[in-house]
Amino acid sequence: MLSCLVYQRKPLFAIGTICYKCTTSSTFTHSACMCSNRAEPKKKKKVDPRREQMVRERLKKKLKKLERVPPELIPIEDFTTPAKYMDETRVRGAPQLTFEESERRALLLKEWSRYKQTQHRAEMEAVGLAVEAQREALEELRLESEELYQAALRPDPLLFPFNHQGPSYTPPKAQYEAPEGKYNNITKVYTQ
Repeated sequence: MLSCLVYQRKPLFAIGTICYKCTTSSTFTHSACMCSNRAEPKKKKKVDPRREQMVRERLKKKLKKLERVPPELIPIEDFTTPAKYMDETRVRGAPQLTFEESERRALLLKEWSRYKQTQHRAEMEAVGLAVEAQREALEELRLESEELYQAALRPDPLLFPFNHQGPSYTPPKAQYEAPEGKYNNITKVYTQ
């Protein structure tokens, strides 16, 4: 298949470039090759500006739609409880109680509620009596000595030992603009 024309008969070493597209079986090659090494230029398509505008609008709509829908998070299997454990249907039926047993349980429940009510009333009465006694003691102390009364009202540092050394007072900066409370959330979000 000869696609080039041989213009001159020169030895192979005399020519610096060889055409690899053309295959000639002779020992001499040509100095000018008609086939070009570059690709043929593509035909320019006639572009309709309205069509391009429609394509751009479609892409913009798709982007807006993707922005509206929040990204789906990849579920972590450790945090999801399997459905078989969420099912609360009873496997075993409740035993049928006799009338005497159900009556005994109801009376026991009522007796327990009465016991807890009396216990709560006794505790509230004891607290009330202690507060009343403290108030009366402070009134008597005030009649005796105002200094002792003020000392009794002061908190006792040995009762709950707590040492705190706070920052020293410094005046605020004149041109400091306080932040509005925004922060950068760097939590990693995994989407599919």
